[in-house]
Amino acid sequence: MGKITRAIISVTDKSGVVEFAKGLEKFGVEILSTGGTAKKLQEGGVRVVEVSDYTGFPEMLDGRVKTLHPKIHGGILGLRDNPEHVATMEKHGIKPIDMIVVNLYAFEKTVARPGCTLDEAIENIDIGGPTMLRSAAKNYRFVTVVTDPADYDRVLKEMEENGGEVSLATRFELATKVFCLTHSYDGAICEYLKKQKV
Repeated sequence: MGKITRAIISVTDKSGVVEFAKGLEKFGVEILSTGGTAKKLQEGGVRVVEVSDYTGFPEMLDGRVKTLHPKIHGGILGLRDNPEHVATMEKHGIKPIDMIVVNLYAFEKTVARPGCTLDEAIENIDIGGPTMLRSAAKNYRFVTVVTDPADYDRVLKEMEENGGEVSLATRFELATKVFCLTHSYDGAICEYLKKQKV
């Protein structure tokens, strides 16, 4: 399975996230984070590496580009049992990222607000979040992906029982949840945009 050594945490719903991150720290997991989540974790006493420091590129374009970088997606998508992938990662200084903890911009809540403009709605279409989630879910054999705070306790419990690892069955189940989530999320965007005029 492989021990979880590095995680990205970037969440809109911050309930329970500090406690979860502290639980990961007990297993020696390095925490990467961005923006408001990084601040929340730091205020809660969690050691955080900012994604911009990790990649060597600043957050840019009003926060539109934060995690879209080979050091992030290479770290998520690289196959740990493929010698070519491993060699490429080593050549380019890409470290494995074994866990993604992400939930998405609250698009549906935003467009449900009275007076929400099309521009506001568009700015609340998450790009980096779904990309990381789908990357992690695709590579579920090596990466644990968590989208729901309700799963925090079970993940920590499994790590406790398995020496810092999460079972393949659980990784597959959590990956399946990702595609259900992104399907629903894109569906909501589709339904909203079909009703708009420009």
